[in-house]
Amino acid sequence: MHRIVVFDDGLGQLGPMTDLRASFEVRTGMYTTAGRIAALRPRMLAGYWAPERLAALVAERANAPVNRLPNEEIIHCVNGRWGIPDFSVALRTGEAMIEQSSGHVVCALLRRADAEYFLTTGQLHERVQRMEVAQRVLYRFPWDVLGCIAQTIPRDILTVRIAEAQIPGDVAAVVGSHPIEIHPTARVYPNVTLDAERGPIVIHERATVRPGAILCGPCSIGPDATIIDRAHIKANTVIGSWCKAGGEIGGTIFQGFSNKSHEGHLGDSWVGKWVNVGAGTTNSNLLNTYGEVVMRLEPSGPRLRTGMQFLGAIVGDHTKFAILTRIMTGTVIGTGSMIATTAPPPTCVPRFAWLTDEASQGRTYRLEKFIDVARTVMARRNVAASEAYLKAVRDLYDTMTRSMPSGIQPQTSSTP
Repeated sequence: MHRIVVFDDGLGQLGPMTDLRASFEVRTGMYTTAGRIAALRPRMLAGYWAPERLAALVAERANAPVNRLPNEEIIHCVNGRWGIPDFSVALRTGEAMIEQSSGHVVCALLRRADAEYFLTTGQLHERVQRMEVAQRVLYRFPWDVLGCIAQTIPRDILTVRIAEAQIPGDVAAVVGSHPIEIHPTARVYPNVTLDAERGPIVIHERATVRPGAILCGPCSIGPDATIIDRAHIKANTVIGSWCKAGGEIGGTIFQGFSNKSHEGHLGDSWVGKWVNVGAGTTNSNLLNTYGEVVMRLEPSGPRLRTGMQFLGAIVGDHTKFAILTRIMTGTVIGTGSMIATTAPPPTCVPRFAWLTDEASQGRTYRLEKFIDVARTVMARRNVAASEAYLKAVRDLYDTMTRSMPSGIQPQTSSTP
């Protein structure tokens, strides 16, 4: 086996999820895609290749070198959007597997010079042989990720079992025969129901599940996460590390460090980091017509057919929702947005939007005010915003304000 470099080709359209992280850093099940690849090929990960705008930020978080090739003659380049990697595919040296429908490279086994050429230019050298795969295997849109979580979550849970996991005792009511694993440092309070009829359940280290909560597998409760009293965590849900989750949540991935502590429904959605969902906030994940959800990923972008009947919201990092916010089916909320309207927000909210009833057409969050709030929020979890992180935020803000729709005007006064 040859050592692996996981790359972000920049060809995915994952909306706000890749504003501040590479495609392989996005949680697409219990794991990120990079984590899934590493779990399937332990000790074979040699590095990552990220877009230049994110390289310094990715390097701070990475467990392997970034944008630096290993000292190997032959390198296995693997696309970070390959949702369920299949390493049984036999490639010869100098051969690449191409997704037929998109023409994108899924993986390639290349000599060092060809690997460097590919990773720096995004193009395969003409001498590389192409092998096409008919089925779609790369995540391209957010709904591709959500459409696969019924497969990825149980696969991830069963790939790596928790050492010395507790077997549920008298505290929790257990239903079903799929595996249930509770880390020894996790705390499960009385009157919790663990429903493993449809899939496995894992509760990671230092997680807390409060009294009366119901967890339905497949689901994963991440390290240091808290499930609030009487929460209903439905199937195909991942609560990332340091999240607080309450109310009704189903078919949803939380990247981590986000709060939905109160009552309200959130279904078939994808939530970034440092998001706060106000009490009573509820989303729709089904049209009244029961038809296919159409979603716009960018305010000025086209309306895209998703092929999904159930599809809720894609919520970018650092978004804040006021109490009783109503989120419509197929909504995209841009990174850094503040939503405080009594009417539902638009189904595609620009990044750093500041929406209130008084500013119904919207304004833009002042950058330095946003950074002050972000630092305060992150400090509550003992996380400091690094210079690389702040630079990525500022670059994103500059890019977004330059391409701002005419209805959203930069804010120059003291508020917001």
